[in-house]
Amino acid sequence: MTTLQQAYIVAATRSPIGKAPRGSYLHLRPDDLLARVIQGVLAQAPNLDPAAIEDAIIGCAIPEGPQGFNVARIGVLLAGLPNSVAGVTVNRFCASGLTAIAMAADRIRVGEADVILAGGTESMSQVPLMGVNTSFSPSIFARDENVGIAYGMGITAEQVAQQWKVSREDQDAFALQSHQRALAGQQAGEFNDETLPIDIVRRLPDLASGEIVETHKTLALDEGVRADTSLEALARLRPVFAAKGSVTAGNSSQMSDGAGALLVVSERALKTHNLTPLARFVSFAVRGVPPEIMGIGPKFAIPHALELAGLKLDQMGWIELNEAFAAQSLAVIRDLGLNPEVVNPIGGAIALGHPLGATGAIRAATVIHAMQRHKLDYGMLTMCVGTGMGAAGIFERV
Repeated sequence: MTTLQQAYIVAATRSPIGKAPRGSYLHLRPDDLLARVIQGVLAQAPNLDPAAIEDAIIGCAIPEGPQGFNVARIGVLLAGLPNSVAGVTVNRFCASGLTAIAMAADRIRVGEADVILAGGTESMSQVPLMGVNTSFSPSIFARDENVGIAYGMGITAEQVAQQWKVSREDQDAFALQSHQRALAGQQAGEFNDETLPIDIVRRLPDLASGEIVETHKTLALDEGVRADTSLEALARLRPVFAAKGSVTAGNSSQMSDGAGALLVVSERALKTHNLTPLARFVSFAVRGVPPEIMGIGPKFAIPHALELAGLKLDQMGWIELNEAFAAQSLAVIRDLGLNPEVVNPIGGAIALGHPLGATGAIRAATVIHAMQRHKLDYGMLTMCVGTGMGAAGIFERV
């Protein structure tokens, strides 16, 4: 009988998040960005021989176009890892990155592997939100109870706002707080440990000289944070999903580009490779909800993750609740009685951005490094997921 072993995170990093569709990563492919982040996370564990990595599990919500063709394996090869390092791409929409981490931890805990690279990558600049060739099954529209599967994310947020009575004023106030906290976090250097600056090179022809001109730009901070946002400015924005609705571009997550990566290892690997753990992966839970109110998913995933961990909600010192929309974030916070002071203390996706399948890995890096900085015992990452799901993962500082 196999004895379960613990899974530890020894390194975690992520790119700054770029705005989409015309931000700094417009011309940087998501597989190339993933390769940069893989190289960055390996630099955090210099004692580890890359040949010891047995697999790379990478999340991507729309795995087609430049992030298709099994982007996990492509990223591994572009990063210069040995050919022996395999790769698989997983898709659970917004929870793809977190699911990749959980899958890596599971393989380690049952003894099938000792070192796995987990992460996510997404370019909403190069691959549109619904993909390039969206095709719904006609069966979705044949029965009324199925129609919610095809709802746009904004419509699901409007449904949650109505059913949970989340006002436009409260949504805008939540959005403003996200920007204010993110700005304060940037100014205080809260993101420095988790963020890998990305050098962006562009080569363009100079028509006058006939030469190729090379320009360099380094992105070190998330692009979406706005210092000039205000309640007045947010209040002027019109609803974008329903004529008489309350969900606007200002109180919704931003379309974004980004990538994140973590090294997940066994206790045996800690000793073999002389690695220092940052955190232990404690538990993961996912639950389904009606697709038309997908934003409420964390309400059901969080209690199950806590139950699996044998922990209480008040033991969570830091909670990253992905801000897909202010409406669903507030509904979850209120229904579960989450402490607003520990939820997204340095902002969330409304300010920082939400590169879909990469977000789970990016925000996992946030939780893990925040627990280290602030000496917190436990942290949680949770998000709603398209088509009606919620996911939650818990980490323990080591």
